[in-house]
Amino acid sequence: MEQIMCGMLARSKAGHDAKTLYLVCRTEGDFVYLCDGRLRKFDSPKKKNKKHIQIIHKIPEALANWNGEALRDEKIRSILKNYKMKEVHDVESRCN
Repeated sequence: MEQIMCGMLARSKAGHDAKTLYLVCRTEGDFVYLCDGRLRKFDSPKKKNKKHIQIIHKIPEALANWNGEALRDEKIRSILKNYKMKEVHDVESRCN
């Protein structure tokens, strides 16, 4: 099984939140704890089975030196927003 680390981004593959982008804030056995800074705050993350997420292996620059301490929800939202914007930009540049 692939190595999942705190600070990685993940997209939900199953459940009512399918295709939602999250930040992995903790791992525990077969489960990960995900937050998005909006509905799922850092202090109350969503517990999800590792089989139900798709890991995005690139850790954002803003989290490169993160050691697991509590993050502000505004920072999490900013990181996820920047990733989504970059993702859209990359798709548009491939289409042109």
